[in-house]
Amino acid sequence: MGVGPVCVPSLPLPCLRPPMSTTNDDRRKVTVPDLGSWKTQGRRMTMITAYDFTFARLVDLAGIDMILVGDSVGMVVQGTDNTLAVDLQEMVYHVRCVARANTKALVVGDLPFGSYQVSPEQAVQSSIELMKNGAQCVKL
Repeated sequence: MGVGPVCVPSLPLPCLRPPMSTTNDDRRKVTVPDLGSWKTQGRRMTMITAYDFTFARLVDLAGIDMILVGDSVGMVVQGTDNTLAVDLQEMVYHVRCVARANTKALVVGDLPFGSYQVSPEQAVQSSIELMKNGAQCVKL
């Protein structure tokens, strides 16, 4: 579309590609199959972490491909020393907040420690819980 990569020379970050189009309304919803296609094509993908409605809305409007709702919420939002205290219901709450704000990005829900280690059945049940509340894929 004539728009090249967005680079800020003073930042030591890799160049980010522009959103899928120049206006957010023209983008279509990102899906899991899109990720496979993009990987095959060598296309770079963008992801950022969000835990609430407001930040998720800003991330989505910025044209980011994926929003991770991570168990790092324990340290970033709750002030814990690590992620171990975060439980599945807290992740469900934050996934739901992010999903409500999102229109185009793929929402990735992170399964917290203890929500999938007991058995494959527990992993599936926990994944279902996140997906029922707005996650489109799950990170272990």
